[in-house]
This record gives sequence, structure tokens and C-alpha cells, in this order.
Amino acid sequence: MNAFYEKFNALIAGKTPFVMVTLVDTIGSAPQEPGAKMLVTHTGHFFGTVGGGKLENRAIEEAKALLDGQPKKQNLFAQWSLNTDIGMTCGGSVKVYFEVFNANLWQIVIFGAGHVSQALTQLLLNLDCRITCIDPRPQWLDQLPENPRLEKIQADDMPSQVANIPPDAFVLLMTMGHATDKPILLEILKTRQFPYLGAIGSRAKSARLRKDVKEAGLPDDCQQAFYCPIGLDLGGNHPQEIAVSVAAQLLQVRDAWRGENNTRPVKTTAGPI
Repeated sequence: MNAFYEKFNALIAGKTPFVMVTLVDTIGSAPQEPGAKMLVTHTGHFFGTVGGGKLENRAIEEAKALLDGQPKKQNLFAQWSLNTDIGMTCGGSVKVYFEVFNANLWQIVIFGAGHVSQALTQLLLNLDCRITCIDPRPQWLDQLPENPRLEKIQADDMPSQVANIPPDAFVLLMTMGHATDKPILLEILKTRQFPYLGAIGSRAKSARLRKDVKEAGLPDDCQQAFYCPIGLDLGGNHPQEIAVSVAAQLLQVRDAWRGENNTRPVKTTAGPI
């Protein structure tokens, strides 16, 4: 149990959204004793067990649904027949309690770990948020600070990471250039919707990306569903000044989004073209 609470405290310190699943009671035959616990994050099982097999799979799916649901719930109590509800041969039943932690944190996902991303990440870590930075280059990820609220993901296939992003995340594309931003942008516009989506770049790059969206056969409104250029109209081209302007825009959009609806993501309109 000490190991369980070490993992629990690590998730709390890292502000990682997760669910603690507790087997409260059992009647008849059941695969675990009351008090068994499990931790579940957006990506699935993290630590512990409430019995394995079909029961545990059902509990994991319920926990992930709580994390992804809109509006977010803080807890859930479920009572299941292992035979009729879970599909197990056991004739017993279980009562399971789901408790959500860190679910309403501001989630920011940055594709790319280059100079501006480094400056922006350093700045954002002063705020109450959790950041995920994705890049195929370990040497750039290694330059980011070590912080429990910063997750570094090395991925050669960055578009494949889109499916793992929480639905309420603010997403920035700051990779090596147009060739690497484009496939991520198209994957997002085809499959996901976030309260903020932006790609770093000039007005020329903005025009190129919007042409890419049109040529991909996506609906016309997708051309206006992301910010490019990103950031407020202030400062110069130094990475630190760009970071300040982008952080200011993120705060501006976040506050407007929270004001309109405290939890449900809304579709983003494009910034100035």
C-alpha cells in the first residue's frame, strides 16, 4: 500500500488528471477484497488493481470516461452484477467508487521543443497548468526543465499523438517547420476539436496552411479553426518576447472560454490572417 500512495502522491504533485478507483464492497464471489484500489489516467491503467480481467477493464473505461466527460464529474458510485453487468461467470456483485483528482487543470500541449517552445514552456510553468511537450528530438527535449507538471514525449510520428490529447487541452504546433506542422494540423482538424489550436508562423505560412486545409478536402470552416500567426500583437521576434505574446493570447482565450462555459470546449475562431 505504501507503493500505491507513492504513485498517488506523484500524480498529485505532477497535477496529472487521474481517477482513484476503490472496491468498496463485494457480495458473493468476487476477484478482489473490499479496499482494493487502482489509479487510472487518460491513457489507461496506471497502478494498482481491483481484480483484473473484465471487471478491471470496465472500471478503467468508466474512469477514462469520467476524465474525458463534459461536464466533468468529481466522483461516481457504481454497483455491478459481475454476471449480468460485467459478463463474468462469478455470481457476485461489487460496489465501486470512482474519485477524480486534478481533472480541471489547464492542460497545454506543445508539439515541438525548439527555441520558442523552450521559452514558452519556462514561462508557462510559473502558472497553474500542466504541459505536455512532444518532439522526435531527444536532445531538444532534454533541454526542457525537469518539473512534475511537464511531461516530455519523444515521438517520431507526432500526428499519432493527437488521439492521446485531453479534449480540453490548448494545443500549439511549434515544430521544425511547415512540413512537420501540416500533418499534425490536418490530423487534428479531421479528428479532434480543442478550445485553442494554434500554429506558429508568419502570415505567409498561415496562407500556406489554410491552402493545405482546403486541398485536404476539409470543410471551409476548418480554414478558420486555428490561430496562425499565434500570439497577441506585441513585442518583437526574440523567442522570449514571442513566448510572452503567445502566453498572453492563451490566457485571453482561456479566460473567455471559462467565462462562456466553465468546462465544455468551444470551437476556436482563427486569429488575424
